[in-house]
Amino acid sequence: MSHPLPLSVAPSRPPRRGAARRIGLFGGSFDPVHRGHLHAARAALAVFDLDRVVFVPAAESPHKVGRRMAGGAHRLAMLELAIAGEPRFGTSDLELARGGRSYTIDTVRALPARLGEDRDCRLYLIVGSDNVALLPTWREALALLERVQPIVVHRDGEPDRLLEAAARALPPELAAKLRAGYLRLPPFIASSTDLRARLAGGHEDPDTMPDAVSTYARTHGLYGAST
Repeated sequence: MSHPLPLSVAPSRPPRRGAARRIGLFGGSFDPVHRGHLHAARAALAVFDLDRVVFVPAAESPHKVGRRMAGGAHRLAMLELAIAGEPRFGTSDLELARGGRSYTIDTVRALPARLGEDRDCRLYLIVGSDNVALLPTWREALALLERVQPIVVHRDGEPDRLLEAAARALPPELAAKLRAGYLRLPPFIASSTDLRARLAGGHEDPDTMPDAVSTYARTHGLYGAST
């Protein structure tokens, strides 16, 4: 099942009486954050009727071993600039404060209390479709998928092929859960790798990076950018 891109996202929503709150968890290096991240988060918020989306920058990604990232405080600051004016978006320094490699299952277990949410809140894990094939290999993958509803944001390739690789390694009920969370979006071409190179070369792209983020990167000399 795939979901179309919503036309708009309401800035706020009334509370659901007696229903557990729906919290989106969007983890990643965000090195730097770009408009593609915001595009995916807005769609997930609307399509899955989330109460909030929380961006959690990793201290050290287990999938990007050996690559030096900008400091956690800088990446968190850029995230906060990028989501300014989005009342249903927030950030958490949970993984940065914990330090070391950031494993999603640890974050999922700790996040509700860190956010002041009820333990039984519904957690929705936002991941890119390029990570789906590896999802069954993540630390305590079965426990993770039992606790969260994944939202798989389509990036490229064929959905059936991308999902099948993961589904074969999962019990049927978890494979069905994965398919139910597939979110197909119109393409939004943005890459943190490309943005770092553009900043280093002095070629900014306002269509893919919020102005406040590029200004911050230049001011602090991140990614080889200069003022």
